[in-house]
Amino acid sequence: MPRTIDRYEVQRLLQAGAQLVDVMPAAEYAEQHLPGAINLPLRQLDRLAGERLDRDRPVIVYCYDNQ
Repeated sequence: MPRTIDRYEVQRLLQAGAQLVDVMPAAEYAEQHLPGAINLPLRQLDRLAGERLDRDRPVIVYCYDNQ
């Protein structure tokens, strides 16, 4: 179930082995993303998630919008 978490919870989950997913378009991901993040663009998330994510590990999804 999706929920909002703060940066401390992100750090805790990453230390425990969570997967970090950036859902921005590939070009924006290439410009800047958090260390260790994988890119699954939002428009392709449903199609790619099953083949790229480990179902046994938590997933943190983020999107940066500077507007």
